Amino acid sequence: MRNVMLISLMLMLVGVATAGGVGGQDSGPDPATTPFSAHSTTSPSVDGETWTLTVTMDDEAVENGTTMLLTTQICTNDGVCDPPVTQDATVSDDGSVHTVTVTPPEDHTYVNWRAKMTYSDGEEESHPAGDWYKTWSNCYYDDGAWGGENANADGCIEEEESPGPGFALSLVALTVAAAAIGRRSGDA
Repeated sequence: MRNVMLISLMLMLVGVATAGGVGGQDSGPDPATTPFSAHSTTSPSVDGETWTLTVTMDDEAVENGTTMLLTTQICTNDGVCDPPVTQDATVSDDGSVHTVTVTPPEDHTYVNWRAKMTYSDGEEESHPAGDWYKTWSNCYYDDGAWGGENANADGCIEEEESPGPGFALSLVALTVAAAAIGRRSGDA
């Protein structure tokens, strides 16, 4: 039982250290599979500059009284993500277009966002389910390399920078877990 718990812990930590799609590739909703007819974001996101997200619900969602809450989360190049924040959106008169803005801090990797839909019958649905859409910054650190439009500019990359404490702590935890499993195997 203890080995199963340790292996599960290791897999979770590996997921934290390597989470998130393809580095530098923005992701957003597909109008064919979501209740959105369109979306736009400021891309890439830039440290200290306003990032804008606009999501347009499709006609069916608007007509049946569906409401939408937009949540954002900002992650930084040291491997830390801020807590998610439900945003106060500006909504068009017809209720279809929702717009939010945030200002990413210095050294951010990307801005995550998602939408929670509440239908007229009270049913709720998140898009994407259990994940985030993402807009990458113009200078990000991902999977051991720097990227983005501004990756080689002054102030973006510092020679002595490392992936950050999140990555290092994950490696330490993996090493400790592996040692514990090895020790248990030797005791058997």
